[in-house]
Amino acid sequence: EVQLVESGGGSVQAGGSLRLSCEASVNSMYCVAWFRQAPGKEREDVSCITWNGERTGYADSVKGRFTISRDNAKKTLYLQMNGLKPEDTAMYYCANVDSCSQTSLRRGLTPRRLGQGTQVTVSS
Repeated sequence: EVQLVESGGGSVQAGGSLRLSCEASVNSMYCVAWFRQAPGKEREDVSCITWNGERTGYADSVKGRFTISRDNAKKTLYLQMNGLKPEDTAMYYCANVDSCSQTSLRRGLTPRRLGQGTQVTVSS
């Protein structure tokens, strides 16, 4: 089982930026995705990327502000978050998923195993 460890969260003011990282224990050809969950809310699929980076998907709530990428040589997934809003406040998780496309993201992704998460807090 691939282990994933998230990092890079923190507290920022609205309009600020953060870059999240997700390091895998081994390289794999899985698609990978970012999820988030705020207290009292359902988990949200944020973004996904195929193993070769050719295809990505984004939630409408983050499109145009967040960018997903991966560096397979470093076994690391990234999420560049710009223009952060208070509603982006949540615990962010990464996980392998079976497929990635804009359509599959809108239908709902199933994480294989979530990491421990990294907290993002955006103040107004």
